[in-house]
Amino acid sequence: MFIQTEQTPNPATLKFLPGRTVMEKGTANFTSREAAERSPLAQRLFAIEAVTGVFLGSDFVTVTKDETADWYRLKPEILGAIMEHFTSGRPVILAEAGEEAPAAAEEDDEIVAQIKELLETRVRPAVAMDGGDIIFHDFQDGIVYLHMQGSCSGCPSSTATLKAGIENMLRHYIPEVQAVEAV
Repeated sequence: MFIQTEQTPNPATLKFLPGRTVMEKGTANFTSREAAERSPLAQRLFAIEAVTGVFLGSDFVTVTKDETADWYRLKPEILGAIMEHFTSGRPVILAEAGEEAPAAAEEDDEIVAQIKELLETRVRPAVAMDGGDIIFHDFQDGIVYLHMQGSCSGCPSSTATLKAGIENMLRHYIPEVQAVEAV
């Protein structure tokens, strides 16, 4: 098994590409070992000292480290943990008993539907290339609230991405949008 790595705009994260599907659908973001209880892969990565975050995408794993560790030491351990996990045949995410898809609380109005469509088709693919994800949270009083995950969470350039990139695009296509804020 050959695992490629890519740097991300966030110096505290690296993107690992195992050359196979990681998540069949959706993404998973874990910010602690306790939160990673349902993911054997994330649990294995959190067992490595200095790992502070694990984000699972469709075909990549993004790992965040604390500021005291260096990638030179951590990278081989992380590569080994990912390789061991995939060769063991264990699932990336454990299915929970009675797990159901979250039901939509209410139908999205037309503006929210447009915002979600633009995020899905134009923003999410670009953000995923950097090892992260962006989640729509809310739209109130002209402000779109978004949650950044993976390498985008805490990235020095995430504010610029939100303001200069996403906000300008949404305002261009949807006049009702006045601003974009991180949650």
